[in-house]
Amino acid sequence: MISLQKFAHSRISWLVLLLSAVTLELSALFFQYGMKLDPCVMCIYQRVAVLGLGTAGIVGLIAPSFRPLRVVAAAIWGISAAWGLKLAIGLNQLQQDPSPFATCSFTPDFPKWFQLHDWLPSMFMPTGMCSDIPWTFLSITMAQWMIVIFATYLFALALYIWPILRRAQ
Repeated sequence: MISLQKFAHSRISWLVLLLSAVTLELSALFFQYGMKLDPCVMCIYQRVAVLGLGTAGIVGLIAPSFRPLRVVAAAIWGISAAWGLKLAIGLNQLQQDPSPFATCSFTPDFPKWFQLHDWLPSMFMPTGMCSDIPWTFLSITMAQWMIVIFATYLFALALYIWPILRRAQ
């Protein structure tokens, strides 16, 4: 447990979180621009959840030995991963059981003070339909992969929450 605690209090642990989020964001952009797959509004919301995971990594990197900052970073991590999982499950349900009455919006519903789709439309403007399944790998859709990914983030947080919250020894 001590080695896990040392790792949770190190910059490397938070850097791993940040780099994994950056990798996911770059993958999303590769799918959008390299493979010409249009993201739907729920995909865009998941990008924001991944952005939250990256933010948690940055906050944790600032001072990983300072407990209050680790707690804030862990909270951002948990909220982002849980929200992303909820979105991925919802998107998967829309794709697996398409209904003309259950559709998603064409524009994101960001707060007025956080209009990402206006500030960075190349990354946060949806151009696809939620019910489309444009890509699969091993017969698993992108939404289903995102369920696995966000669940893994939550599982990792569950493993690290006690070491993150403990005082340094």
